[in-house]
Amino acid sequence: MRPPVRVGVFGLLGSGNLGNDGSLEAVLGYLRAEHPEASVDALCGGPEVVTARYGIPATRLHWYRGEYRTASRAGAIAGKGLGKLVDVVRTAAWVRRHDVVIVPGMGVLEATLPLRPWGFPYSLFLLCASGRLFGTKVALVGVGAGPIGNRLTRGLVRRSARLAAYRSYRDAQSRDALREMGVDTARDGVYPDLAFALPTPRADASSSPPGPVCVGVMDFHGGDDDRARAEEIHRRYLDGTTRFVRALVEDGRPVRLLTGDECDRSVVAAILEAVDSPLVTAAEATSLADLMKETAAADTVVATRYHNLVCALKAGTPTLALSYAAKSDALMDRMGLAAYCHPAREVDADRLQEQFRALEKRSAELRRTLAERNLVAARQLQDQFTALTTALFPTTDHAQARTRQETP
Repeated sequence: MRPPVRVGVFGLLGSGNLGNDGSLEAVLGYLRAEHPEASVDALCGGPEVVTARYGIPATRLHWYRGEYRTASRAGAIAGKGLGKLVDVVRTAAWVRRHDVVIVPGMGVLEATLPLRPWGFPYSLFLLCASGRLFGTKVALVGVGAGPIGNRLTRGLVRRSARLAAYRSYRDAQSRDALREMGVDTARDGVYPDLAFALPTPRADASSSPPGPVCVGVMDFHGGDDDRARAEEIHRRYLDGTTRFVRALVEDGRPVRLLTGDECDRSVVAAILEAVDSPLVTAAEATSLADLMKETAAADTVVATRYHNLVCALKAGTPTLALSYAAKSDALMDRMGLAAYCHPAREVDADRLQEQFRALEKRSAELRRTLAERNLVAARQLQDQFTALTTALFPTTDHAQARTRQETP
């Protein structure tokens, strides 16, 4: 009898980003359904959270616990430097214990938010290089990619992608970005974001019109190339979003503020302070399932974070995107709402209100469109998981598992 396949999952998981954790949840659902005998554990940012929430063993991604804090003192700088060396050994040892390692979704090949090359890009390179060295299949599944200006970051991302045994992307532009970096993507697939494989909550029909509006906010400071303008971009985003929320309240609309990462709470606090009204409340979402329930109960959603958009679209709620990257535009286009994007860097509250009113006028039609597009997404993700099984798992093991599931 063959031993169970040893599967690792890797990434900034359990670190407060709900989108990353939602991608993990989708992959774990696939593994439990299709490969129930697989032994699964994680190398991740928040091991305690991953173990408590998903019931799998987990190891901390970095030896140095202050990895993502700015190092200004000599001791912290030395700690970070030593940690980079220790992580070479730790990552290699972890990878060697596995047959397969899956990087579930996430924008691991992009720099749409501020990113240092010796942060996650370095960690991903260690993973993929270790996989190649020890014969462990590393799969980048449904990941996001984009143009990267920093030469060192781009080099690490390109080498990581080349070393991976399997790659698929959450949109066509991600595949195009890797191709432009010099990666052969001819055999790589494009599928919907993994979060579309999560269960869809039932819509709450208890509210009477006009119903609540969910506004998903983000601690947005621009991308990796916007560091010099970061505070200006953030101020314009916050001012424009606050003005929009205030206009909704003046129209008597209840507003639910949503987040997608722990760092977004400061934006919620600033809006609550500026718009002092009982009509504005903050949701306490701890998972994508929670976010989907919130968006399913809303008449309309206006959101910034990519996975806030995914949740709203998956729930079938008419949605307007405060778009901060091309991936948001691509998602909205895929779901039939390309006309309802607004630039997060240049939030114009008056123009945003016009787009919002136009969106609400077409609400019934757009709900039907979203229902159709969600069915297509579900079928495409089944194709994704079938392709993943073919690429990563021995056919005999998969067939035996299927036989056991089907035998009364």
